Amino acid sequence: MKILIKKATILDPSSKHHHQEKDILIVNGLIETINDEIIDTDAKLIEATNLHISQGWTDLNARFGEPGHEYKEDLISGMNAAAQGGFTHIALMPSTEPCIQTKSDISYLLHQTSHNIVDVHPIGSLTENRKGDQITEMYDMHQNGAIAFSDDKRSIANASLMKIALLYAKNFNGLIMSYSSEAKTADRGQMNEGVTSTKLGLKGIPALAEELQLARDIQLCEYTEAKIHFSTISTALSVNLIREAKAKGLNITADTSSYHLLLNDTLLESFNSNLKVNPPLRSTKDIEALKEGLKDGTLDAICSDHYPQNIENKKCEFNIADFGIINLETSFAAANTALKNTLNTTSIVEKLTSFPKAILGLDAYVIEEGNLADLTLFDPNIKWTYLEKNIVSKSKNSPLIGKEFTGKAIAIVNKGQLSVCK
Repeated sequence: MKILIKKATILDPSSKHHHQEKDILIVNGLIETINDEIIDTDAKLIEATNLHISQGWTDLNARFGEPGHEYKEDLISGMNAAAQGGFTHIALMPSTEPCIQTKSDISYLLHQTSHNIVDVHPIGSLTENRKGDQITEMYDMHQNGAIAFSDDKRSIANASLMKIALLYAKNFNGLIMSYSSEAKTADRGQMNEGVTSTKLGLKGIPALAEELQLARDIQLCEYTEAKIHFSTISTALSVNLIREAKAKGLNITADTSSYHLLLNDTLLESFNSNLKVNPPLRSTKDIEALKEGLKDGTLDAICSDHYPQNIENKKCEFNIADFGIINLETSFAAANTALKNTLNTTSIVEKLTSFPKAILGLDAYVIEEGNLADLTLFDPNIKWTYLEKNIVSKSKNSPLIGKEFTGKAIAIVNKGQLSVCK
C-alpha cells in the first residue's frame, strides 16, 4: 500500500524535519520519501487544512471489557476508539473478568489484536486476581509480551509485597505501574473531599488518600533502587512529592489523565454520574499544579484513563454508579484544549509520543526516510464538537458529549495500514 501525505507540518524534535512542512510518501509501511513536493498518482492521498504529523500517539492507561465484559467494550470496538482518537499504541490494563494474569492471557490478547492498525500492549496483573495477596508469575508474562504489571485501580496495601514485587521485576527490567490510593482513607468516597462534597452531602475522597500511598511507594522505590510508574496523578502535593523524588535521582515516571486537566470537582453539582471518576476530579488548584508538573517535566505523560461503563452502571443514583469515563476519542482534544495556554503543541505531543514510549520501552520511530511509518496526523487548531452519534466506543459514558474542543486527530498510519478519523 502506498500513502501520500501532502503538506504536513512535522512535529518530531528527533527529526531533522522538525517544524518543516513536507510531503511524505509511505510504501509498504516504510517512509520512502520526505520532500517539499512529491507526486505519485498511485498512492492513497491524505491532505487537509493545517495538517500536522507526529510519531504515533501512545496511551498508557486504557481498559477494554474483553474478556468478561464485552458488552462494555470488546477488543475491536476499543481499538476502533483508539484509532478514532489518534492512537497507534495502547497499554491495556488487566482489569477484565477473569483478569489478565497468565502467559496464556497475554498471548491471547496479542493474537486477537495482532492484525489491527492499533498495537495493543497487555499489562499483566501484579497480584493474583488483583487481590493484593500473592504476586503473579510476572516473568512468564513478561517473556510472552506483557508490557508492564499493575492491579489497575487497586493499590497494593501490603508494603512488604510491593517491595518484593519491585525487587522481582527489577531482575528482568520489568515495569510496575502503581495507582495511588490508600484504601482505608478513601473508603467509600464518591468525589473529591472539599467544599463541593460538603455542599452536596457526598462522602469525599481526600487528596491525602493518594498522597499517603504515593509517599509510601516512593520510599519503597528508593529502598529497592527499582523503577516504578505512577498512574493518573491528581493532586498538587502528589506532583510535589514526585518532583522531590526525581530531584533525588529516583527511577520514577508519572502520568495524569487528560480529563483531570480539563474538569474540576465543582462540576459535580450537576450530579452527573459520568463525572464520577477515580481518582476523583479535583480542585482548580490541583489542576494548575498538574499543568505545571507537565510543563516542568515532573509528569512525563498524558493518558486517557479510558474506562467504559454500560448505561445501567451509570444511569442510576450517584452513590451506586460505577467510576470511569470513556476518553480515548477525546484524550488529545481534552489535553490540547486544557493546555493551550501552558504548553506548546510540540510539548503536548511529546507527552503522547516519545515519553510514554520511553516509559514502556517501545521503539520510537523518528520521522525520517527509511523508518517504519508509525504516525498520527492531526490538526491542533480545529474547533469541533463531540457528539454522541459519532462515538465508536460501545459505551457512551462521557461527560464531554456536546463540548467544543480545540484540536483533533485526522488519521493514523501503522503496520502499512491507514485509518481515517470521522
